[in-house]
Amino acid sequence: MQPLLGSPLRNLLAGLAFVLTVGTLAIVGYMASGWSFGDSLYMVVMTVFTVGYGEVRPVATPALRAITIGLIALGCTGMIFLTGVLVQAITASQFQQILGVRRMHKDIDALSGHVIVCGYGRIGLMLARDLRAGGTPFVIIERSEERAADARAQGFLAMQGDATDEDCLRAAGILRARALATVLPDDAVNVFITLSARSLNRSLTIIARGEAPSTENKLLQAGAHRVVLPTHIGAERIAELLLFPHLADLLNDGERGLARDLRRIGLELEVVAAAAGSRCVGTTVADVEVAAAGAFLVVGLERRGGTSLLQPAGDVVIEAGDGVAIVGRPGRAMAVQRAFF
Repeated sequence: MQPLLGSPLRNLLAGLAFVLTVGTLAIVGYMASGWSFGDSLYMVVMTVFTVGYGEVRPVATPALRAITIGLIALGCTGMIFLTGVLVQAITASQFQQILGVRRMHKDIDALSGHVIVCGYGRIGLMLARDLRAGGTPFVIIERSEERAADARAQGFLAMQGDATDEDCLRAAGILRARALATVLPDDAVNVFITLSARSLNRSLTIIARGEAPSTENKLLQAGAHRVVLPTHIGAERIAELLLFPHLADLLNDGERGLARDLRRIGLELEVVAAAAGSRCVGTTVADVEVAAAGAFLVVGLERRGGTSLLQPAGDVVIEAGDGVAIVGRPGRAMAVQRAFF
């Protein structure tokens, strides 16, 4: 059996129902004695709140006095109880918030070898779900209190704060963390967070999100190990499927696809369209690789007619509209830009 005062909300509803019931019965009693509804309501409100302005009408009959005595005894008691419950509910909410923050910081202080996720937007949410599914401990830093509260409601360990602030990063346990992922949609903020995190923990693995391809080198120079360009990757993948479906299927065949195997050794694969007028059109595969200065290698071609070539020879000429599959390390974006656009 639950205790009587176990739930402030339940007590609040019960107290409100009691006061309304007593007030309604008193109004009915006054009206039965000849009073108007307005006078009856005014008398009940004035009595229940113990204002004491005086009687609306003379309380001269035994019936009126009995109604008033009952209203004073029950109505005033109900209002005292209701006021106490309101104070209890407010105080309990404040204590829960304080204790929740303390518990959160205690849990963060107990973490070691964890991941810090900066930003709880669409990508941050997906990342948090994957980390939880993988059994990896992590803490989220989110500037918006509303989003931080939403993350905590999802069962994630999340703190409200500015990840560009070194004190906030220290509070998230960056000195004990093994990795940090900054996935905010602002390149400048991601660069700043990367710089701050690298200065605090030299051995930290940093994965950064970038929006513009030109930001990739900045993030790498700031100390990021890997840079992910979600918009760029999404657009490339859609273009691959639309323009070069045969090559895309060959390179991403099931769970043992070439792209997945390359990612395991730190390489990335993408299919780029050879735009008419770009430097690569009319040149050989070998010339493109030499111009890239080691930034990437050409591993496949798909001609406009649908013919696919894996491991093309160095003397194969790239034509306008060809799909060129390249493999390279992070940081190749500018070389790709110069060669194919």
